Amino acid sequence: MSPVPPSLLKVNNIEVIYEHVILVLKGVSLQVPEGGIVALLGANGAGKSTTLKAISNLLRAERGEVTKGTIEFAGERIDGMDAARVVAMGVTQIMEGRRMFQHLSVEDDLLTGAHSRRDGRPAVKQDLERVYHYFPRLTQRRGVKTGYLSGGEQQMVAIGRALMARPRLMLLDEPSMGLAPMLVEEIFEIVGRLNREEEVAILLAEQNAAMALRIAQYGYVMESGRVVLDADANTLGENEDIKEFYLGLTGVGQRKSYRDVKHYKRRKRWLS
Repeated sequence: MSPVPPSLLKVNNIEVIYEHVILVLKGVSLQVPEGGIVALLGANGAGKSTTLKAISNLLRAERGEVTKGTIEFAGERIDGMDAARVVAMGVTQIMEGRRMFQHLSVEDDLLTGAHSRRDGRPAVKQDLERVYHYFPRLTQRRGVKTGYLSGGEQQMVAIGRALMARPRLMLLDEPSMGLAPMLVEEIFEIVGRLNREEEVAILLAEQNAAMALRIAQYGYVMESGRVVLDADANTLGENEDIKEFYLGLTGVGQRKSYRDVKHYKRRKRWLS
C-alpha cells in the first residue's frame, strides 16, 4: 500500500463573514496533500470561490474575513497573512472569469506572474518557455493583446501566469466556465500534466463534477457554505446524489433541486 502523502494545505473548521454580518462559510474543513489534486464541487453560490479566497487571503478586498478556524500551508498558519506573502510562500489563485490584463500582450501578461521573483531574468525566461511548452497555442499569440484572445486562450494565459510564480499549490476557480467542451478537455488535460510533471498541488473549484473527478484523487462537495460530503474521487463518482445533481446521470425526467424533499433524509445524514 502506497504511503499517504503529507498534507500541504489544511483548512480547519473556518468561518467566513462578509461586511461583519453575512455568514458565508460555516465550519469548512479540507486538506490538499503534497502533489495531489483535490476537487471542490458544488453549485453556483455554494461557497467554493469564498473558500479559495480565504486560503489566498483575497477576502479583504471584498470586505470579508476568516473569523473562526485556521488555515495552514506547509505547516505554517496563513489565515490573516498578507496576500502577497501567501503568494511568495507558493500559493497562487487563478480567479473565476480569468481576470486578464487586457491591454497587455500575452507575453507581458504572463510575465506579471513572475513579478515577485528574485531569481533573475534567465530563470524567468526559462519558465516562460516552459509555459509555451505546455500551451503551444500561446507561442503564436505572444504579441497579441490578451483582450483579443478567445476564452480558452485567456484561460491558458491565466494558468500560465500562475505557473510563472513557481507555485507549490494552485487554487483553480471554475476553469471550465464559458468554454466549449473540446477546450474544457484540453484545459483539464494540461492541468493534469502540470500536476504530474511539475508536482504542483491543485485545489480545483468546479461545477463540472464529471471533468473534475476525472483528474482529482479526492473531492469535497459544498452546499450553502458547508462541506456536506467528502470521499475519494471514485467513490464520489459512484455516489447517487452526485450522479443526479452534478453529473445528470439519473435519466429520470427533469433534474430536481438539491434541496428536494425526496432527499431530505439523506442530506440530514450528511449535515449531522
